[in-house]
Amino acid sequence: MTKKRKRQDDFQKVKLKVGKKKPKLENATPTNFKTKAIHLPEQLKEDRTLPTNNRKLNIKDLMSQMHHYNPGVKQGALLGLKDLLSQYPFIIDAHLSNIVSEVTAVFTDRDANVRLAAVQLLQFLAPKIRTEHISPFFPLVSAHLSSAMTHITEGIQEDSLKVLDILLEHYPALITGRSSILLKNFVELISHQQLSKGLVNRDRSQSWILSVNPNRRVTSQQWRLKVLVRLSKFLQALADGSSRLRESEGLQEQKETPHASSNSIFINWKDHASDQQQIQVYENGGSQPNVSSQFRLRYVGTVGAMDEDLSSTENLKGFIEIIIPLLIECWVEASPPQLAASVGNGVEREPLQVMQQVLNVISLLWKLSKQQDETHTLESWLRKNYLTDFKHHFMSHFPYALKEITKQRKKETNKSIKHCTVLSNNVDHLLLNLTLSDIMVSLANASTLQNDSSWIETIRKFVTETLKGGVRLNSKQLNRLLGVSWRLIQMQPDREATEVLIKAVYALYQQRGLILPVRTLLIKFFSKIYQKEELRSFRLRYRSRVLSRWLAGLPLQLSHLGSRNPELSTQLIDIIHTAATQANKDLLKSLQAAALRIYDPQEGAVVVLPAESQQRLVQLLYFLPTLPADLLSRLSRCCIMGRLGSSLSATLIGILYMRSSFSGWSRTVNDHLMTDVDYLSFLFSTLTGFSKEELAWLQNLRGVPHVIQTSLSPVLLYLTDLDQFLHHWDITEAVCHSLLVIPARSQSFDIMQSAISKHLRRGKQNI
Repeated sequence: MTKKRKRQDDFQKVKLKVGKKKPKLENATPTNFKTKAIHLPEQLKEDRTLPTNNRKLNIKDLMSQMHHYNPGVKQGALLGLKDLLSQYPFIIDAHLSNIVSEVTAVFTDRDANVRLAAVQLLQFLAPKIRTEHISPFFPLVSAHLSSAMTHITEGIQEDSLKVLDILLEHYPALITGRSSILLKNFVELISHQQLSKGLVNRDRSQSWILSVNPNRRVTSQQWRLKVLVRLSKFLQALADGSSRLRESEGLQEQKETPHASSNSIFINWKDHASDQQQIQVYENGGSQPNVSSQFRLRYVGTVGAMDEDLSSTENLKGFIEIIIPLLIECWVEASPPQLAASVGNGVEREPLQVMQQVLNVISLLWKLSKQQDETHTLESWLRKNYLTDFKHHFMSHFPYALKEITKQRKKETNKSIKHCTVLSNNVDHLLLNLTLSDIMVSLANASTLQNDSSWIETIRKFVTETLKGGVRLNSKQLNRLLGVSWRLIQMQPDREATEVLIKAVYALYQQRGLILPVRTLLIKFFSKIYQKEELRSFRLRYRSRVLSRWLAGLPLQLSHLGSRNPELSTQLIDIIHTAATQANKDLLKSLQAAALRIYDPQEGAVVVLPAESQQRLVQLLYFLPTLPADLLSRLSRCCIMGRLGSSLSATLIGILYMRSSFSGWSRTVNDHLMTDVDYLSFLFSTLTGFSKEELAWLQNLRGVPHVIQTSLSPVLLYLTDLDQFLHHWDITEAVCHSLLVIPARSQSFDIMQSAISKHLRRGKQNI
């Protein structure tokens, strides 16, 4: 067959004829529909459930912008969040978890402006968030802070110190609770660890060396100064938290004892006799059982909580072994080796600041070691390991001074150049020397005094010259100075050396215009010396002339001070009371001379000070050598005028009775402390309620509403209000009881006592 087979194509082209329409495709879309607009006005309204800031952004919008890739958007979100929280503070508590997590996440942001905005926002939030509220989220905060401190970018490390400042200021207990991690971060900020094979077997003190980064914006010395300042703050917060924890544990132990004061029953027998107070006695007296257990609960996220690692002595020793060599390297770097005697021991401002912070860190480490070292084993370990290095590096050019570098003017004389040394607010060469002295004397004791006599004598000379130099010291400087002085007295209980130090302190005490903290520290120092009965090797209160002179001047100071400073007056009264109970002759003689001014009814300390101080002054009357008539007259006026309370006035009357000859006590020293005539005159003057002059003045008055004359008697009566009458009645009752117990020596005494008894019974019935 020659006939061809027709080929079937897959896509055949349809030939259209002219004049006919194109057929519609099967998948053609119809275009003959109509559309209408949909309006949703509710979507255009603002969300009233969440408040917004000035840019109409709520908390959710700002949180979402925190994850934006653009640094400008993130910075704007942080600033907007600060604006929103300042307008609506209640949002902080409602969204605290999200706020903390988002803000702390940008501590390690690459952009410096974003980190600056985060620090500003944290500084704004910290005073508004309480410790117990942020405590559950603080592990997250600490983790981000640790990440920022150990970051490879220098700018992030610098900003992490700003964050640390805020946390130390507002949450010191929480930030020190993670001390084991943060202290290691401090070490890594200024040093790096040597990982070479030859150093594997060396100890940890030699495996860390100071690091130098030439790419940093500040010099290596300035950077170390910043880190050491924060380390000092951190260790100070750690030491304060440890002391507070020990105090709280001590109070807890007192509460757990079966004879605690909280379980005591205080009974006012006067109220009990009048059926105004009921006494209920329970089984065991209300005491709680004392449970002895070797387990103790640890505080979790509360004030005073410390890390378990740092509470051990071994870990503290490990940190000291790492940080002390680095601090010595910082000291050597700051203190130039060419420091010569011709120029003096002057150091420039910035190196002196580094040296000061080095000593602050060492001093705080010593303080922590004393808090944990109960057996004094750590003290000997510190002396064995670091005394030689400290003597070589620290004491070689002691004492140090500030050398100020200023630009010399053209017409500047040599005299003006000589006096151009001016201390700034952040450089204190005196405090540096005192801190160094405090560190060094803590490494010495009485047994090592012979070996350390050379440098101890240098410190003793510096302390004595500073005390006698007439320099105005602040409380921080004086606290260090008195601490070193007390340590020197303990190490060398020699009479002459001790007397020289006390005389120097007394020279400072005699300066006029001392501020209250300085005056208080000096009084506490002298009181500590006087009351230190544990040191039996020297009893300064018996042989120190300077201390006796100081004690003799306290009553006169109290009479001049009065109510101008109640806190200081209270301290003086306590010391005077202690010395009076120990029968110090010089003090009692001075107290007798100043008694008329102290017990003056108008301006005396006994009437212008608080009630507790008044009670101590009234008790001092028992120790006075004599009670003359003019002093008894003033005491009577104090009781009558109402400047003393009724109960305190009754106590005063009872003390005077014990000092009188009617009390029946036998006296071997002085039988004429107070005459019977003066004592009875005091009682009847107090019973009358007016002095002789006031009675004469009142009888001559006419037409005064408070003074009336009855038809039964020509005597004028003085009307008093209820409070004054009740006060005088209590005093009258105390006086009458004193008169009742006077032994009868004649028939007139029997008649007087019977009349007084009838008067008291009638008065109680009328009231």
